[in-house]
Amino acid sequence: MTPPLRQPPGSAVREAWTAPRFRRSVGVTAGVAAAVGAFLAFVGAFGLSAFPLAWRLAYLVPVAILTGMIGLCGFLVARRLAPGANRWVQAGLGGLLVFIPAGVVVWLTAGLMPGQALSLSELPGYLGTSLVVSVSMSVLSVAVMPPPRDPAAVPEAATPPSRFLERLPVRLRGAEIWAVEAEDHYLRVHTSAGQDLILLRMADAVAELEGQEGMQVHRSWWVARAGIADARRADGRATLTLKDGAEAPVSRTYAAELRRRGWI
Repeated sequence: MTPPLRQPPGSAVREAWTAPRFRRSVGVTAGVAAAVGAFLAFVGAFGLSAFPLAWRLAYLVPVAILTGMIGLCGFLVARRLAPGANRWVQAGLGGLLVFIPAGVVVWLTAGLMPGQALSLSELPGYLGTSLVVSVSMSVLSVAVMPPPRDPAAVPEAATPPSRFLERLPVRLRGAEIWAVEAEDHYLRVHTSAGQDLILLRMADAVAELEGQEGMQVHRSWWVARAGIADARRADGRATLTLKDGAEAPVSRTYAAELRRRGWI
């Protein structure tokens, strides 16, 4: 049975967590956590109302930032555990995943305050407060972060470069290019409007098609993602079937990159 053609990573609905976005998320989470820590210090949470406000701030703000980072990790884990879930559900799940370690961190560090001693009987109270704070902070962090961009909503340019278009017969210039196939000293261009031959080297054609959503899959073939109707593997070899019925073999040289892109 022919395995289904997988969608390339660029069309997945998952949000791409690039380094800049991750840095922004860390900054936003730290800012939200610091604000929550300051609020908890102001109201004297965790039984610390007897201490001066400056002491409470010096203790709770850093601890809140630390637990915020734990919460961000929980959110990232939740995204992997439930990749198709709504981001608000992921935020709530992230809070549930981290409230116990976060509560234990707060309980342990509370012993550093002057006159405070660790007591297991107080741990459930810390965990209860941590549950509320962890889920709230996770949800709040997601609320202030920019919504994820669906990569599929930003289509790549589908029109080939004008230089390559000028080489095509007039009747093909408005068509969608599906593939380029080498035939002796010529190239057969497969399009949505039919096929024709042009005089050009494959290397030059690949260079002129740079930036398009396609790639060379064999020394004699360049294939556009939009031109693929099916993909199959047999005897360790992959073959791409184009929308016009032509079959493009995939050489071992390019197979790894095609797998990385999810084409085969």
